[in-house]
Amino acid sequence: MGILDGKVAVTTGGGRGIGRGEALLFAQEGARVVVNDLGGEWDGTGADARAASQVVEEIKAAGGEAVPHFEDISEDAGSASLIATALETWGRLDAVVNNAGILRDRMVFNMPVEDWDAVMKVHLRGHFLVTRAACGHWRERSKAGEQVAGRIVNTSSTSGILGNVGQSNYGAAKAGIAAFSCIVAMEMARYGVTVNAIAPGARTRLTEKTFGDLKLPEGEFDALAPENVAPLVAYLASDAAAHITGQVFYVQGGLVQLYQGWTPVAEVQKEERWTPAELAGRMDELFAGRPTVYSPQRSPLRQVTGIGGGPEPGPTGGPA
Repeated sequence: MGILDGKVAVTTGGGRGIGRGEALLFAQEGARVVVNDLGGEWDGTGADARAASQVVEEIKAAGGEAVPHFEDISEDAGSASLIATALETWGRLDAVVNNAGILRDRMVFNMPVEDWDAVMKVHLRGHFLVTRAACGHWRERSKAGEQVAGRIVNTSSTSGILGNVGQSNYGAAKAGIAAFSCIVAMEMARYGVTVNAIAPGARTRLTEKTFGDLKLPEGEFDALAPENVAPLVAYLASDAAAHITGQVFYVQGGLVQLYQGWTPVAEVQKEERWTPAELAGRMDELFAGRPTVYSPQRSPLRQVTGIGGGPEPGPTGGPA
């Protein structure tokens, strides 16, 4: 018996890369899976039913159960029909994996509003619409007196929780997904639903579009294989993870990291309103040797591939 035996799951963007690995492992672990993929290009253009269909055929060939879904989950009708497909096919829904995404990278001063809106629509609105449809179903079941054990796993990115130059739209959407996950986790706890997010590091169409060809020396464990992400997602979708909600994890190869969000690290205080001049005189106390210019640590993906982009050394920058 697998960790997801008897469960029914839907996964968006399940036709390629990380989503494909998730769909295949979910089926291997005993889940019946609705594999959603519009089949478009990396920038969201076009559509092709073959992506989802091929993964469904792989699952069936291995003895599993799956059905394809080809609609756009960033549209209300598409997200609603995704959840409906699971319910109409197998009569239940246990887990949602939100994975679908696109890229439209540009520096902020060169970014057309259309590229901003397109990325927000697929990532942030897509996550919202599928989550809303699933949560509505689980809430109704809970209010009817049923015991619910719903699981949602969303897909954030270090481009959002750390930051990456040229990806203000993608990063803002991914940071929003992390915050969205924490908030929905609080909202849905009373109904038996957990909500967590992952920030995966893997070789996909999107990462190679950003960073180029990501290859590791032959013969080594392929820490960038997209299939490495799926085990953590399967665990979070299982009953074994019922006590974990509102959390954000990084996963790459054999590495799993727990991330925490914005927290205060220093303070200055007085019992009346500050003046700008007073704040100018006390601001060094807040930073106390910390960098005053934001520059994130290199993500594990950048470290394993040797990609630059970490902090510049200097009096106001972070460590190299």
